Amino acid sequence: MATQIKFGTSGWRAVMAEEFTFANVNRAVHGIARYVTSQKASGAKVIVGRDPRFLGETFCGIAADILASYGITPLVIAEPAPTPAISYAVIQAKADGAINFTASHNPPEYNGIKFSTPDGAPSLPEVTKAIEAEIAAFDANPQAAKAASKVTAESLDPCGMYLARLAEIVDLDAIKKSGVKIAFDPMWGAARGYSDGLLREHGIPVETVHDYRDVLFGGHAPEPDDHLLEDLRRKMRETGAAIGIATDGDADRFGIVDEDGTFLQPNYIIALLFDYLVETRGWKNGVGKSVATTNLINALAEKYKIELYETPVGFKYIGELIKQDKILIGGEESAGLSIRGHVPEKDGVLAGLLCCEMVARRGGSLGKQLQAVFGKVGSFYPLRENFRLTPEVQQKFTEKLRSNPAEFNGSKVAKAVRIDGLKLVLADGSWVCYRLSGTEPVVRVYSESRSREGLEKLSKAAKEWIFD
Repeated sequence: MATQIKFGTSGWRAVMAEEFTFANVNRAVHGIARYVTSQKASGAKVIVGRDPRFLGETFCGIAADILASYGITPLVIAEPAPTPAISYAVIQAKADGAINFTASHNPPEYNGIKFSTPDGAPSLPEVTKAIEAEIAAFDANPQAAKAASKVTAESLDPCGMYLARLAEIVDLDAIKKSGVKIAFDPMWGAARGYSDGLLREHGIPVETVHDYRDVLFGGHAPEPDDHLLEDLRRKMRETGAAIGIATDGDADRFGIVDEDGTFLQPNYIIALLFDYLVETRGWKNGVGKSVATTNLINALAEKYKIELYETPVGFKYIGELIKQDKILIGGEESAGLSIRGHVPEKDGVLAGLLCCEMVARRGGSLGKQLQAVFGKVGSFYPLRENFRLTPEVQQKFTEKLRSNPAEFNGSKVAKAVRIDGLKLVLADGSWVCYRLSGTEPVVRVYSESRSREGLEKLSKAAKEWIFD
């Protein structure tokens, strides 16, 4: 029996040669092609792109052939390209979607497919459900698939148009004038030549590490997380850089290192950029964040009298708010953000460049800027932890998530939020949020307190609540 292909919050991902096989890629692309033709009977065009993973070029070739057999013109990107650049190209080329072969920040043995809709946004659940149904229909009758006339593939290079757009958004002159030194780590991924290419083009010195293709990403996941950024820190020390910026495998996520080598967690970066954009752009139309993201954003929204939108986890929900121009910035604690007037997709390249602008214009380290924000609205200390569950514990805990506890960690529960999982907001302003993984026996626990000591106690209580 054929593997069921399921599209999650960021597409379909699987281990290569296990579930991510030529046969399953074939089925997935047929499903997408059928979906596209159901939306547009003729004249459709779909972008085909990839990150630098093993066999990416081959998968793009397969997808282009299948799309062409349905009469859909494939617009093929030859080189690896960041997910946000592909998103921007969808909008600019007026394409009917994009197939992007990437497993983002997942380890090198994985690959995946992200499908973007004509607005450049990640597919919403109704689209992915429709694609899954089309895959099942193709499986039932593979012969019914072909169009009368095959079209020819065309090539597309999104780099120039995307970097030109970033140059409109980011104050590159301010970065140049400040003389700030920058180090960049693309983690062997799709942003090679993008973040650093734009800076160099504008006369801004930048030092890059991991600037070559390695399909094994140095032997670990291409994730710009604290413990994987030692080479970036070393380069910063060597060059006296005031900021280190990093992107993941497909450059939709960011990692930021301060001048003293401290990793700034994404929660803080989103809050800092929110504060900075209000100050420098004067935007006040709204702010978006997932339910698991820091309430420092809530506090700033309240201070600036800006409407707050809290969404389920999954950037597609933030993307909808960007498209409707309801927010000036939207982000998730898992290192995804975008801003007003830009793509409705996570953009790690933009995030890094805006942080460079923020350091250049404010003239202080990110750590000092964070303390200044704490000075305005008080301090916030967020934490994310994962816990593996046995089948018995998982069953018991799943039932527990339906309960409405009146008290937690010795504090009254002020509010239970069920936008995504269960978030318990306590009377003292601290909170804990539980989300069960859809793919493995894991519960993700997000907690936040107004003090470091409080966070320690809250984290302990959060764990005990799962296993008691």
